[in-house]
Amino acid sequence: MARLKALALIPALALAAGALTACGEEGGQSTAAGGVQLVASGKLTTCTHLPYQPFQVKQGDKIVGFDVDLVDLVAKKLGVEQSIVDIAFENIESGEAMNTGQCDLAAAGMTINDKRKAKFAFSDPYFEASQALLVKTGSPIKDLSNVAGKKIGVQSATTGADYGKEKAVGAEIVTFDDLALLEQAVKSGQIDAGINDNGVLYDFVKTNPDTTVVTEFKTNEFYGIGVKSGNTALVNQVNEVLKASVADGSYAQIYQKWFGKAPTWQPGSPAAG
Repeated sequence: MARLKALALIPALALAAGALTACGEEGGQSTAAGGVQLVASGKLTTCTHLPYQPFQVKQGDKIVGFDVDLVDLVAKKLGVEQSIVDIAFENIESGEAMNTGQCDLAAAGMTINDKRKAKFAFSDPYFEASQALLVKTGSPIKDLSNVAGKKIGVQSATTGADYGKEKAVGAEIVTFDDLALLEQAVKSGQIDAGINDNGVLYDFVKTNPDTTVVTEFKTNEFYGIGVKSGNTALVNQVNEVLKASVADGSYAQIYQKWFGKAPTWQPGSPAAG
């Protein structure tokens, strides 16, 4: 019985080997649809930094979120599965994660800016954002006009951190490694207020009514998916998927799923003034 079973496996193994050769596998890498080179065979490897709810968050043994669903569309177009790696945001923002082959792309609620564009490539914008201010409900702090002597929390290596350091004049800036630590510090009273992107802070107050977002700062930010510089084939595939997701309604469906409302901006829409 054991020998018969082993013989029966031979054709299947031969077919599998042939399929891998057809995909252009070389070592741990492979070529997917559209001529896209992937760092691991059969996978679109995404780097992110958890938690950043509702963009990427772990639920049970799965990582889910708005970014995850969008990148799943890219993986589907490439004919592979998405595999997600959780790393420090500093390693994403520096471009090290993509440029050293740790992942194919980075989807981390990451704002497109010139500083980052000098280190790696970005997809077209896929989400409009602004900075916002989180406080405990009933706090006298309504904006950044009078926060001298107060403790204002920011997340390391983010555009919110840059904004807080520039605009919160006289405040003590307290830096946190991730979003959850920042939010909990506001909630517990460890700090007086926290600055981060509006999407994640509004999501937090839904389930934490003892906190509130008191104001937004119009910073005209847009999120992009990061890709290693020169990987034009992958950037093109991501951009095609974003355009298609607007045309077929899947972008709006994913947005509704994670934000509970229809999007006011979609990929390809003009930037707000």
